[in-house]
Amino acid sequence: MTNYRLGIDVGGTHTDAVILDEAYRVIASVKATTTVDVSKGIYSAMRQVVEKSGVPVSDIRHAMLGTTHCTNAIVERKRLNQVAIIRIGAPATLAIKPLVGVPDDLREILGKHTHIVRGGHEFDGREIAELDEEKIRAIGRELNGQVDSVAITSVFSPVSAVHEERAAEIIREEMGPDVALSLSSEIGSVGLLERENATILNAAIVNVARSTADGFVKALEQEGIHAEIFFGQNDGTLMSVEYTVKYPILTIACGPTNSLRGAAYLTDRPDALVVDVGGTTTDVGVLVDSFPRQSSLAVEIGGVRTNFRMPDIAAIGLGGGTIIRLEDDGSFQIGPQSVGHRLNEEGLIFGGDTLTATDVAAALGVIELGDRNKVAHLDRSLLEAVYARMVEMVEETIDKMKTSADPVPVMLVGGGGILFPTRLKGASEVIRPENAGVANAIGSAISQVSGQVEKIFLIDEMGREAALEEAKRLASEEAAKAGADAESLVIVDLEEVPLSYLPGNATRIRAKAAGDLAMNKQPAIR
Repeated sequence: MTNYRLGIDVGGTHTDAVILDEAYRVIASVKATTTVDVSKGIYSAMRQVVEKSGVPVSDIRHAMLGTTHCTNAIVERKRLNQVAIIRIGAPATLAIKPLVGVPDDLREILGKHTHIVRGGHEFDGREIAELDEEKIRAIGRELNGQVDSVAITSVFSPVSAVHEERAAEIIREEMGPDVALSLSSEIGSVGLLERENATILNAAIVNVARSTADGFVKALEQEGIHAEIFFGQNDGTLMSVEYTVKYPILTIACGPTNSLRGAAYLTDRPDALVVDVGGTTTDVGVLVDSFPRQSSLAVEIGGVRTNFRMPDIAAIGLGGGTIIRLEDDGSFQIGPQSVGHRLNEEGLIFGGDTLTATDVAAALGVIELGDRNKVAHLDRSLLEAVYARMVEMVEETIDKMKTSADPVPVMLVGGGGILFPTRLKGASEVIRPENAGVANAIGSAISQVSGQVEKIFLIDEMGREAALEEAKRLASEEAAKAGADAESLVIVDLEEVPLSYLPGNATRIRAKAAGDLAMNKQPAIR
């Protein structure tokens, strides 16, 4: 029996789907319109690609989904869990309450059950105060039936997670095993408020992740596909359904990372810049050893400042559906508004009445698409100026993402990649691989499974080598939990950052392990 893979990636404009064989060759690919109800677009793309491939559904053994469901839920403030927030840090952290700096509308939704209890640790692992177990037990009894998700954050839990873990045990005892718990030590890094925010957001989207996973399983079953399901996460790897429901925040920004992984596979270039041109935005990222470079800065999600790991992506408001406004005085404006998935209806070359970036490229003969006669009346010199500025916007973004002045290889992928030339300033070469339009879905389908840990170790107590080995072991354990084959695991990233302001020769170590899908697991049937 051949083992086929189904990969689906949801973008703002298109939902792309591919089917790959055991050698990762593309058997079929489709681009379907992303619908207002994201799930409908997913199901449509899945049906189309299965039909187009002619592959027996019984031979599709793995299904991978890169989705925007969780991102949309936070941005739109919809379908969020009833959340309780427990911060372990009194009396040290009473001055600043949870959700400070979070937009008012989101704070109103998430801040109804907020508690600060005694406990937490110093930066060197010493207790600030003993954990107030009775208070946590009382909170658990009070919350029973009021909330379905609890975010637990303790001061310096990346150094010592003892209080968070004990609090979780107590909450489970009082609220039952079905309550969804999010522990900050498992999600964010050092920095209490940002880590707490990330944990609260994770707790808020558990139900969205669960319903998305269940819906995907049911849709597959309706097509007769009984496959093991994985979700894309934002470091360019995959995670199991169970892991996704526990850490749904890791799905945020998985789309650009899927494109980077797909580009690396299609070109066999492990180190390069990737320019992913969609219908609404162009995302530029950096490949390092075939994986996306991670951002070292705090990031905002839906207006909330967080510090959990995210890919280093620069996005600009330029895509195939970007609206171009021409003024009577010869000036023009490019975006950032876009017609998005309505390009085929609203673009001039398709009979619509809106000038888009795609129309400009078609009018100048850069691409052969639609009816060029519908843009023949436009001033060619003005369109050339618009197009030159479009190219310049991409070149400027490439330059921002480079770490040196030297030219670097650039890969053009995404449905809108055809709009741009194969010569760009700052690029040693521009590669537009076959199947570049569905690189994101390919990246979803070919990805490995990973696990990552980021902890502070006291080198004086355990020694550097022992600390590194412990970080590697913990990362490998996380990867195995996420669905990786333990025997295929390798460490793909290891970073040490000495923390000179902490005692005990403290060092923050980040380790990531990645491996192939565990093939001995049964397909997820629910």
